[in-house]
Amino acid sequence: MSFDTIIAGGKVVSSTRLMEADVAIRGEKIAAIGRGLALRNRNGAKVIDARGRYVIPGGIDVHVHLALPFCGTVSADDYDSGTRAAACGGVTTLIDFAIPYGKESLQQAVDNWHARAEGKACIDYTFHCAITNWARHGPEIPRIFKQGITTFKQFMIYAAQGWQSDDDAIFAALETLRELGGLLLVHAESSKVLDFLIARHHTPALMKKHGAMLHVMTRPNFIEAEAIERLIHWTRVTGGRSFVVHMSTAEGVDLIARAQQDGVDILAETCAQYLVLDDKVFGGKDGHLYATCPQLKKPRDIKRLWQGLKAGTVCNVSTDTCTFTREQKAMWQGDWTRIPMGMPGLETLMPIVYTHGVLGKKLTIHEYVDKLCTAPAKIMGLYPRKGVLKVGSDADVTVFHPTRKRQVDYRAMQTNCDWSPFQGWKLAGFAEHTFCRGRQLVDNYQFVGRNGWGRFIKRDHVGRP
Repeated sequence: MSFDTIIAGGKVVSSTRLMEADVAIRGEKIAAIGRGLALRNRNGAKVIDARGRYVIPGGIDVHVHLALPFCGTVSADDYDSGTRAAACGGVTTLIDFAIPYGKESLQQAVDNWHARAEGKACIDYTFHCAITNWARHGPEIPRIFKQGITTFKQFMIYAAQGWQSDDDAIFAALETLRELGGLLLVHAESSKVLDFLIARHHTPALMKKHGAMLHVMTRPNFIEAEAIERLIHWTRVTGGRSFVVHMSTAEGVDLIARAQQDGVDILAETCAQYLVLDDKVFGGKDGHLYATCPQLKKPRDIKRLWQGLKAGTVCNVSTDTCTFTREQKAMWQGDWTRIPMGMPGLETLMPIVYTHGVLGKKLTIHEYVDKLCTAPAKIMGLYPRKGVLKVGSDADVTVFHPTRKRQVDYRAMQTNCDWSPFQGWKLAGFAEHTFCRGRQLVDNYQFVGRNGWGRFIKRDHVGRP
């Protein structure tokens, strides 16, 4: 049997087992997994020496924003730099959000995002579609579903951007997607109280005194927790399926755990930054750089999120990548309500979770593969094409050294950003080699791929972790 590439002698890891084996690739698929494939190589296949390395499925980041118009600017990483960064971090599939602006239809949003990605992406991608006006967008959902987009999103905040969905729209979307077999993603924060707290603190005196810490002071944990409670209720009574994006609080973990025990069909992700950074950063000189929605929380929240990840209450880890440079972040000029919200993260997702999770003894290597590869593939309808190393699956493979660390330096990374929230950190788990559908994108930590290799992946279902 002839192969194109053989990844030889590595520790092949799944969500349930580890074995020393060779992984053989033919074309875009995994053709064989077993011992001695490289020794029987009679046809000149390229051999990658993976001895002493972990060989895992390519990572899947289900929550990114590339080239996103937001807060009066456009996020700095697009499908060129963003997907290169993903590949160097071991991510081979991402899911972006197609968002309608103004009076645009869902179809126009999807077409716009296809135009952003085609010819630029070097890894595979698909989209969630944002519903920002139920009366206009609700009737379009079945048609978008048939185009291979089975996951939709609603925001409980961002009224000024025209993105906000009220309870009735969320209720209706859950009903509609229940009938189609889809999944509703929700940004869960309580807008009315949040807006009230922002208005109360939005004075020159308080902004001068507290600066970026006002981002923390106006977003207490109950802003997320109350919104999650409402989503749990609507999910229960509609019989729909929901997914809390970028969950950041201990209270959120507790609410999701109880709801799941009660049989409510609700899932929740967290993001890498919520697992390793806390809100003390807002008190520093560059505190405004770390502003995201929701914001970084406290050490107790970090601890509970890790516990939820270990227990399976939190089903996956993503990034919510939305990159803004120092110049873009400087738009705030001392007013925290004007900060472009978001941080870079695609290249550091897997190293952060591996270093602080596996090496930090919070997760096993199998749990790591599950939360970064297999579970997101299953939930988002990509499995078994993605998220697993098995014969017939896409040859999406990441190879990394178990202990070798590299120092984070934005100047040596693929991002267009001129800072990193993890600058100077020493992390293990960066991709030594990355393959997407059989094509090598990273070789000895160097990007060797090409733009345009990435393909839009149609989905016809969603699943469970």
